[in-house]
Amino acid sequence: MNLSSRSRRPSTVGSSQQRRHRPDYLLVVLSVILLALGLIVVFAISPGLSAQQHVGSNYYVNKQLLAIVLGVLAFVAVANLPVQWWRRLELPLVVSACFAAIAVRLFGEQVNGAYRWIQIGGFSFQAAELIKFALLIWLAGFLADRIRNGEIGNTQKTFKPLVIVLVVIAVVVGKLESDLGSSGVMVAIMAAMVYIAGLPLRRVALIAAAVLVGASVLIASSGYRRARLETFLNPTRDCLGTGYQSCQALIAVGSGGVFGKGVAQGVQAYGYLPEAANDSIFAIFAEKFGFLGCSVLLALFVGFYARLKRIMEHAPDNYSRLLVTGILAWLSTQTIINIGAMLGLLPLKGITLPFISYGGTSVLFVTAAVGIVFQISRYTTYSVTSNTQTEGNRYDDRTDRRRLRGAYHPTFGNRG
Repeated sequence: MNLSSRSRRPSTVGSSQQRRHRPDYLLVVLSVILLALGLIVVFAISPGLSAQQHVGSNYYVNKQLLAIVLGVLAFVAVANLPVQWWRRLELPLVVSACFAAIAVRLFGEQVNGAYRWIQIGGFSFQAAELIKFALLIWLAGFLADRIRNGEIGNTQKTFKPLVIVLVVIAVVVGKLESDLGSSGVMVAIMAAMVYIAGLPLRRVALIAAAVLVGASVLIASSGYRRARLETFLNPTRDCLGTGYQSCQALIAVGSGGVFGKGVAQGVQAYGYLPEAANDSIFAIFAEKFGFLGCSVLLALFVGFYARLKRIMEHAPDNYSRLLVTGILAWLSTQTIINIGAMLGLLPLKGITLPFISYGGTSVLFVTAAVGIVFQISRYTTYSVTSNTQTEGNRYDDRTDRRRLRGAYHPTFGNRG
């Protein structure tokens, strides 16, 4: 697959009016609020976590604050980078992701049966975040080119490369790194993007069936994955063993009640709930802020993803639309998996909660992704039907309907 031979110019569907206008500042406001809530939770549990690791009481909150500062800088840089520059960065990102995947398996630390982190000096780097980011950047360009050339349904040029990428993800991330959660998120990114790109639904169904079979094999071949599945099916069967984290998460959520125990109260972060700052952060949030606090948090996430969906629907071209689709699928899937696991609705998968979980790598790539969407929101537009086309003919192609679903045609003077 020759990345350098592809056109740098995005494809478009139909004729459209494009101009720079006011970006979606509400997207930024929601992101800042979510980051602030995450920092508050990390601040609240920092003394408990620090006592376990025998470090200063503000160690964790200071590192999270540094991560947010770096994330803001990443957002500002990316938000001012023309979207088409990412076409030039595809190959460097893919190469970097490959090196990160190799390095984390050879030199990374094994945590809970998975290889996720590379230690660099006093900092740790989560390779899976770079791989997700590189995947969506490459896939957006690949699918946009296939759409422009009318090859989205071509077996050799589209379907086979997608299958090869899926196999690589399953083998490298799912098997060698034993990170089934991250590989599941990557599959979700691919599924959303190929659907919006207009890949024939029969092909989508074949890929879904292959993913289901592959996931079943990976689960069956791993003892700790089978144990996690059994724990999910019956979490209270062994609360002192394999079901410990699930049981403690439910205790934390339930103990928060309606109003929560408060920022300075709660005991779960003092060694009771594993991964309190990362995978289990939602349970900690529920303990601190209760049902009402969780309702507000969920409303903020719904509002954030609604903004992403709106920007996706009105993106100026296929490349931009696919980028936003991948980011929406990436962040929303992680949110669903993390919260679902803490509520006992999904198996534990070691997935962080975007914006909220402690971790510099996650914050950095999430804010960079928001920067991409913010830049695209400067050029959101509305498809305009050509005078030589009737409205009925414009929607004859089902794949066009997928890409343009939700678009409407107000006057440009009302766009602000």
